[in-house]
Amino acid sequence: MNKRTIGFPIGHKENEKRRALLPADIEGIKHKQQLVFEQGYGKVMGIEDAAYEAMGCRVAERKEVLQQDILCDPKIGEADYLDSLKAEQLLFGWIHTSSNQGKLEPLYEKGIEMIAWERMYQDNRHTFWENNRIAGEAAVMHAYLLYGKLPEETKAAVIGRGNVAQGAIRLLEKLGAEVVIYNRKQESLLQKELDSFDVIVNAVKWDKEREDHIITKQDLKTMRTHALIIDISSDTNGAIETCRPSEDDDSLYEVDSILHYTVNNTPSIFYQTSTKAISKEVAKYLDDLVEGQANAVLDDARI
Repeated sequence: MNKRTIGFPIGHKENEKRRALLPADIEGIKHKQQLVFEQGYGKVMGIEDAAYEAMGCRVAERKEVLQQDILCDPKIGEADYLDSLKAEQLLFGWIHTSSNQGKLEPLYEKGIEMIAWERMYQDNRHTFWENNRIAGEAAVMHAYLLYGKLPEETKAAVIGRGNVAQGAIRLLEKLGAEVVIYNRKQESLLQKELDSFDVIVNAVKWDKEREDHIITKQDLKTMRTHALIIDISSDTNGAIETCRPSEDDDSLYEVDSILHYTVNNTPSIFYQTSTKAISKEVAKYLDDLVEGQANAVLDDARI
């Protein structure tokens, strides 16, 4: 059987320090020798190359890593090396086709295969659900630090009940905020009660086909002055009409006296915690990728 190799390059996306695989999770992998890591792969977390070599993996220069059969990189859909890929390679990571369409179009034309982490589900639960929960926690913590208020001083509304929302709720309650939760069928109720809250947290994945909003620009006038909207989804003109991804990761922006936090990719703020969650999931699928074995979770996530 012709075994495929998997390269682990260092992502160059700004503020992205997460890694796909840690030495601690390599022990149970059968084909360790097929894994090739870029020099300095774990340095950002205090892990030396020798730790990967001690597990039986190879460490190589970036150019060699990018030539492997499969490339595994968390933010691979936004990678800076996509133009150099060959038709027979496979990408394994977050692809985010809707937001990266321009970069991905040439790859489709080459026939490059992709397995998108965002499409991986097992038993109706997202494979990387822990990363989603961390997104909720990280956004809330970062936003409040910028807001300048302790959560215990605030009353917060959370829109959604998924993994992202659960992370936000978990942290808000731990830090003493009064929390009210609204599901997707309670949008009109939230609109009636907007003036009750200091903070609104949007944690729903927005349907791109919708042209309306949960909170419109006009609705901002009914909110408390200097209230804070935390839009974890960071969709432009999405659930929150006035939200757009922040260009500056350490600032809030203001619309009609309402503060907006829309920092994208919040799990990367706590990259060490997020890497641990990612790594334990990635490790489960590497042997099947190396061997080219059928795997329902991977097959359903192929693009």
